[in-house]
Amino acid sequence: MAQDRASAVTWTRLPGACPIDHACVDVDQWRLIGAHCRETSGRLAALWGSDERVAGRGLLVHALLVSESGWSWISLDAGATQPWFPSLDALFPTAARLERALWDLLGIASDKRDKRPWIRQGAWGPADFPLRRDFTQTHAAATGDPYPFVVVRGSGVHEIGVGPIHAGTIEPGHFRFSVVGDEILRLETRFGYAHKGVEKRLEALPLKDGWRLAGRICGDSSAAYAGAYAMALEAMNGCEVPPRALWLRALLWERERIANHLGDLGALCQDGGLAFGHTQFGLLKEQWLMTHGRLFGHRYLMDTIIPGGVACDLDAAACEVLEAECATVLATSRRLQDIIDNHAGLQERFLGTGRLDMGDARSLGAVGLAARASGIALDLRARHPLPPYDHLQTRLALRTQGDVAARVAVRFDEIFESLRLIHEILAYLPQGPVRARCEDPGGRLGFGAVEGWRGEVLVAITRAPSGATHHVHIHDPSWQNWPLLERAVLGDLVPDFPLINKSFNLAYSGHDL
Repeated sequence: MAQDRASAVTWTRLPGACPIDHACVDVDQWRLIGAHCRETSGRLAALWGSDERVAGRGLLVHALLVSESGWSWISLDAGATQPWFPSLDALFPTAARLERALWDLLGIASDKRDKRPWIRQGAWGPADFPLRRDFTQTHAAATGDPYPFVVVRGSGVHEIGVGPIHAGTIEPGHFRFSVVGDEILRLETRFGYAHKGVEKRLEALPLKDGWRLAGRICGDSSAAYAGAYAMALEAMNGCEVPPRALWLRALLWERERIANHLGDLGALCQDGGLAFGHTQFGLLKEQWLMTHGRLFGHRYLMDTIIPGGVACDLDAAACEVLEAECATVLATSRRLQDIIDNHAGLQERFLGTGRLDMGDARSLGAVGLAARASGIALDLRARHPLPPYDHLQTRLALRTQGDVAARVAVRFDEIFESLRLIHEILAYLPQGPVRARCEDPGGRLGFGAVEGWRGEVLVAITRAPSGATHHVHIHDPSWQNWPLLERAVLGDLVPDFPLINKSFNLAYSGHDL
């Protein structure tokens, strides 16, 4: 009977730049579609919920699945009074924290194995669920309940707590190490301290205005977030983005990728004891960002990608500036790569440190840079290319060692490939307008996906048939990749943790919406 119901699923192809199939499913279909995805080497890209009781339904759970054949989005009505859904964490480890957050925000229960809270932390009461439509309380007195970290017992084992407040200017996150001497036996991370209520705020904003907030969720990925939001909105109202705008978006995404890789390579040199490298990469990044400000209006590319296209354009002189800068960065980066590869002290720190093998990376659902450094060929620009990447033919940057050295090498490869792509974009940039009219959407569902510099940035929008309510879910690749860090540090030394952590450089802001 369950198999019959699974085969009876009605799929609808949603319009938009990102081809995706959507289906409303029952409990048995939810289980079987998830199992089939796992069996066919697919993966869970995102999981979230929305309160649709005002539209005559219950609280819905949504799962975004991706395989070689493309994207699939399934929605399950979990009920209105005692919402429940079958857990996917036995199939996809990525689901574990997403399901815990789903309970914290919407009170949707499941048979998940880990029942601990994820982002509540005393900010609201135990019966309050802030993403429900009837939630009005903004803050509650902190309960002070201790978080039940997993305790490792044994002779000589002790714990080291780091954070959530750190000595630097990074955002809050807690790292609980179980160690013997300096060797790490276990690392458990806890986040949620930067939770800002972004999705709640987006419910109150008109959909046509949410792109500005989306571009400010994570400052180092503004173009990726704004681009994914714009794509989802454009899908809902049938907006056709002009070709020139599509190519300019790709230019902005590649420049954002290079800026972050330059900064991270400098920080890795600093953590490895090569101050010269930190300074040189810092200079390259600063000059790159100054060009952003001069040509695009913002150092971090905020408000450059908008629904319907882009808010900036390039003339011939600007294109010449970009070409000359790319040539300088290419030559300098190659020299710096040669210095790093031949620096005995750095290589001793990088090689074999923080190793994540392909099997662990695949089972944990790794995406983006971290996946490619462990030999997993995932990159939306190459595997599911959208215009103009279907013309550019992105070359994947792959390494198999999965250590700090591999993640450094992938960063260099991606810088060189992005520079090549920028050259191609500037050479073939079509003429024409850079923006189309994109007003309030008429559709009910929208989806957008961008391969950001960390990995996939995803935006899914659901809208009530009446148009009275909507929900915007934004997914950062750090949800998948933070657990990788916990695995990668095992057996390494505590003093190597900052280096390993920096080699992943995952987001707090994008993770704690």
